[in-house]
Amino acid sequence: MGKLVVLKFVDGDFEKGFAVSLQIGEERDRPTTEISGKLPPCPEMPLYYNHWQSSYRRLGQTYRLDADQVQITNVSTTQNCYHTAHILRARFNNWLQAEEFRPVREKWLERLLPTDEVRVILQADDSQLQRLPWHLWDLLERYPKAEIGLSSPTYDRIHKPPTPNHVVNILAIVGNSQGIDTKADQLLLQNCTNANVSFLVEPQLQQLTDHLWQQNWDILFFAGHSSSQDNDASGRIYLNQTDSLSINELKYALKKAIERGLQLAIFNSCDGLGLARELADLQIPQIIVMREPVPDQVAHEFLKYFLDAFANGESLYQAVRQGRERLQGLEDKFPCATWLPVICQNPAQIPPTWEDFIRVRNTHLFANVKQKFPLTVFSGLAIAAVVCGVRFLGLLQSTELTALDLMMRSRPLESPDQRMLIITIDDTDLAFQRQQGEILKGTSISDTSLQKLLTKLKQYQPSVIGLDIYRDFPAEQPNLVPHLQQTQNLVGVCKGSDTLENIKGIAPPPEIPQERIGYSDFIHDSDGVVRRHLMYMNQEPASLCSAPYALSMQLVFRYLLPKRIQPKFTPQGNLQLGHTVLPRLSSHASGYQGIDASGGQILLNYRANKKIAEQVTLTQFLNNPLNSRAINNKIILIGVTAKGDSPDYWSTPYGNLFNEQMPGVLLQAHMVSQILSHVLDGRPLLRVSSPWIDLLWISGWSLVGGIIAWRLSSLSRLSLAVGISCSVVYVSCFGVLICGVWLPFVPSIIALMGTTTVSAIQNGKIRVGFLTN
Repeated sequence: MGKLVVLKFVDGDFEKGFAVSLQIGEERDRPTTEISGKLPPCPEMPLYYNHWQSSYRRLGQTYRLDADQVQITNVSTTQNCYHTAHILRARFNNWLQAEEFRPVREKWLERLLPTDEVRVILQADDSQLQRLPWHLWDLLERYPKAEIGLSSPTYDRIHKPPTPNHVVNILAIVGNSQGIDTKADQLLLQNCTNANVSFLVEPQLQQLTDHLWQQNWDILFFAGHSSSQDNDASGRIYLNQTDSLSINELKYALKKAIERGLQLAIFNSCDGLGLARELADLQIPQIIVMREPVPDQVAHEFLKYFLDAFANGESLYQAVRQGRERLQGLEDKFPCATWLPVICQNPAQIPPTWEDFIRVRNTHLFANVKQKFPLTVFSGLAIAAVVCGVRFLGLLQSTELTALDLMMRSRPLESPDQRMLIITIDDTDLAFQRQQGEILKGTSISDTSLQKLLTKLKQYQPSVIGLDIYRDFPAEQPNLVPHLQQTQNLVGVCKGSDTLENIKGIAPPPEIPQERIGYSDFIHDSDGVVRRHLMYMNQEPASLCSAPYALSMQLVFRYLLPKRIQPKFTPQGNLQLGHTVLPRLSSHASGYQGIDASGGQILLNYRANKKIAEQVTLTQFLNNPLNSRAINNKIILIGVTAKGDSPDYWSTPYGNLFNEQMPGVLLQAHMVSQILSHVLDGRPLLRVSSPWIDLLWISGWSLVGGIIAWRLSSLSRLSLAVGISCSVVYVSCFGVLICGVWLPFVPSIIALMGTTTVSAIQNGKIRVGFLTN
């Protein structure tokens, strides 16, 4: 809660000095601290102000002053205005640092922190005292969240509560605009959030009084020419080309408007302290005026900055301070622009925020809000049903898969799988074999190099060897044949189908028995990305490859066999390894509506590391000594990473451009790793949630969006709440994904934002209205 400071000038004048009292307390509470002080006589202070005022008014700007006044140009320079302003500021602060005033300063510094939001009210009857630039007080400038308002010593509270409106009602009077531009003011008001603006353009007196009597206004706005008179005792506004009037001539209409809820008057016109003093006699809660003539552009910019801050949740005083301080960017053209805006306050009233206008309405319209809540719930459920229907038709599949890829890439890093060693054959290995005169015969490894590789591997007793290289032809090297036939832990590869070549797949190596063959087929989604692991399938009868299990699964089976874990199928047709069941992906899985889910497919839970396992090239392996621990009891995967004529590269969630794609042998490694890590380490597989959970998840966030729109009235807070909710949805989906469950993120966001928008429109939260008369 903010602090309220009241600085009372009880008695005195500049000739005799002023008796001063300071009260400090919490906002909306009685003061807890009070101290008295004194300011010494300073008869020259009004003269310093008059010198500055004279130089300021002779700058020759286009002011919103009396339209009949002739602007004087080139009488005084800008430098003279800066000079008199500097003198006034220095003399003013020297006066406030007087010894008699020190107790007040010290009590202020003792009770208030620089981080406090401080609302300062200066109560004084002396008009010259009120005109001084109190915002330049060095004590105030130490507090970045402090702003000062002026007040009359006599005031009274308005006891009748405001009459409720559905939105903030603003009566905007556009008076005589001769020589100035008031259209910019109108455009700024039209863009106010949750506001209904009625414009009266150069009205007649009766038209103005009728509007003040007939409707409930929250804010009264005036743009045009005005001036103060009789030593700030009164003010005058110019309604049109011929008519002007004082506040006293609107007394009865304004009293009625204040009784019915008028809380703020903004006079974006010149020399408004006389207007403010007359309005204060009517006990209007808050008034914003310009203490001196205001240039046209300064008036526009202040209104823009003030409305932006006020309508977006700042308090009235903070909004005025922000709007005033942002005028500093204009002071090269308009000296002392930041001196002009000032608040005049009825101390008995608490300044409202923009949301307070709406909150008061909601208090009086509680029964209406209760009636709107069932509509909000119905809208949420209806939108959730529409989103789920669109999702069931597969229309969100592309965006859901893109979101899944983003989350997969964002997961925390995992360590490489120590159970595997990958021997790769790159372009350098191919070139080396050709230099040695070895015949490759359409494959990536010659019979000679393959024999050397298998011989060297056998010495270190790996658990299983996966040869991810097509060899659909007999071995020509006589010594290679027994190696292929008799190496019991060697698994070869074939391809079940190849529609690109229009043939029935690729046959396995003829020397390797059928039980030691696995297929290399991958399945990719419509965008070409591999996200699924095809563990087993029924091959086409005419296929040259009849292997029922993937190469990755054959390697897994043989690695787990010494651990007495054997594969079997459950009555539901799911593959089971020991106590672990690998549930198949259904054709109605999350994000995969309508896919061909034949065979045993699961989602591929990539290991979150660019280095899936230790890797060594063929040449390095054959020509260098090895540490037996790098091979003993491990899975050895042999495959091609060369980027030759027919590269074995695939798009993954980690990239689909060619230089980002993953070699097939590394994809096999990810598939082997995910199964072994799940069975032996408890690392979760990636699975989808059930359709019912998806429905509840999407519907829940849809209802959250409706409740947000139902409860919050400020568009800025509504936007913030939606942003926070979307972040919570993402963090929740991401966290659950790390645990192995893919929840629908994109449909939830669509449902949440869709329901928020619809409910906000239904509840009148998104509406900008205006009337022009």
